[in-house]
Amino acid sequence: MPDRTARIPSPRGGLAQLRRAGTISDLLILYECTTEEPTDLKSIASRLGVTVQAVSHSFRKLVRRGLAERRGGRYRPTVAGVHWLHAVFDSVRDDLDRRGRRLHVIRSTRAVAAGDLRAGAPVVLEMRDGLLHARPGTDGPSRGKALGPAKGGGLVSVGELEGIVPIRRGRLRLLVLPAERVDRPGVLRELARRLRGASNAVLAAVGLEAFLLTSRAIRRPVLRFGVASAAIDALGVGLEVRIVLLDDDLPRVLAALAGPQKIPLRVEHIGAERR
Repeated sequence: MPDRTARIPSPRGGLAQLRRAGTISDLLILYECTTEEPTDLKSIASRLGVTVQAVSHSFRKLVRRGLAERRGGRYRPTVAGVHWLHAVFDSVRDDLDRRGRRLHVIRSTRAVAAGDLRAGAPVVLEMRDGLLHARPGTDGPSRGKALGPAKGGGLVSVGELEGIVPIRRGRLRLLVLPAERVDRPGVLRELARRLRGASNAVLAAVGLEAFLLTSRAIRRPVLRFGVASAAIDALGVGLEVRIVLLDDDLPRVLAALAGPQKIPLRVEHIGAERR
């Protein structure tokens, strides 16, 4: 008996699911059966530019998977087949949209001048401390020309862009405080020790207790709002991020940070009881 259970792909499959051998042929043939309902396989083979034997082989596989059938003298999809076709097309379209949004064609940009520049001078673009810089020279993966003069430290417009600015993803540290023992003096001392050397890191806190304790542990601005979104943005431009939070909030914060791109992170528990 044929398997009538369609193997609906994960909605996150996107382009990757097309790597499975025969998937593209299955999709094209099932699409022809859905839109044309042909009475013979020769017409499908002619439109796709393949042999009738290849179409016949793929159609038999679709039948075994419960995605297609021959009914009333016509080659048609089953209900499950139509569902599978829509699921794959939707998944691939969404994946293409996501990828396309990341491929902006940028013809000019603005950057911090890493030295005095004259108009027309060749520059190399690079990311420093989360800011795009333009330094004089040509030896780099992303290059352009200064569209006007600029003093070091000022803004400069750069055109005739070539290449891609290499960005090394930043690292995230989650400093987790014990909710039941957060008021103990040793917790504050340990947190202050863990925050030393974080002058270049984005510092954030989740919740009132974590924010107050962090503000006492280090004298510098502490981000309170939109922490997950800010952390993802900062990591994307190569900055280190440290987030202080209570252990009760850890699952919620990890869920907010979840996404298609894996974030390199380290969880450090502060003030844990020693056994």
